[in-house]
Amino acid sequence: MIDLYYWPTPNGHKITMFLEEAGLPYTIKPVNIGKGEQFDPDFLKIAPNNRMPAIVDHEPVGGGTLSLFESGAILLYLAEKTGRFLPKDQSGRQETLQWLFWQMGGLGPMLGQNHHFSQYAPEKIEYAIKRYVNETNRLYGVLDRRLADREFIVGADYTIADMASYPWIVPWEKQGQNLDEHPHLKRWFHAIAERPATKAAYAHAPKINPDFGKTMSEDAKKVMFGQTAALNKV
Repeated sequence: MIDLYYWPTPNGHKITMFLEEAGLPYTIKPVNIGKGEQFDPDFLKIAPNNRMPAIVDHEPVGGGTLSLFESGAILLYLAEKTGRFLPKDQSGRQETLQWLFWQMGGLGPMLGQNHHFSQYAPEKIEYAIKRYVNETNRLYGVLDRRLADREFIVGADYTIADMASYPWIVPWEKQGQNLDEHPHLKRWFHAIAERPATKAAYAHAPKINPDFGKTMSEDAKKVMFGQTAALNKV
């Protein structure tokens, strides 16, 4: 059994997508990031960066228990544990990992800044909004070109690279983007959206967070965007 410390964010959705695809048994442990539960001392022992998702696997290979934080590391671990969604040949494996790291180092952080300055910042800073909307558009273009001659990011098979990237494209309208400008990405996006495991993963969101999809409260913004080292102590 896997305990998943989760809140319905793009990084949280990545892990429920994998678990649903693989059919692994798991229990969701909600971490309400709008109320500051990511700073709970018990959670910080599992996720010292005070971010979710995180997992505790009670049945890892070799026995005992294993805890992990960082969504990319979790996806890689689960792929290796199950032998699924990560090619076994060296070339395919490395190609998948480079696109996983592309998402972790580029797509996620840049689109996250887009969300912050476009949706949450207390003042609208035109330069910052334009900077991140344009960078989002550039990254969409990178992914669109990649998908021009293949079904999924790595090729014919669905991998953890796709699971990592898809949730960040879901709020494309809020990011100031138009999927019609990226036809290959659009085709890929809709194909993943129709997968039963994707639907099952996203069905958790309104159950865990009844306010899912609503405007973030001012109190939640203070918690989310007022973090300092003083809060990050075990």
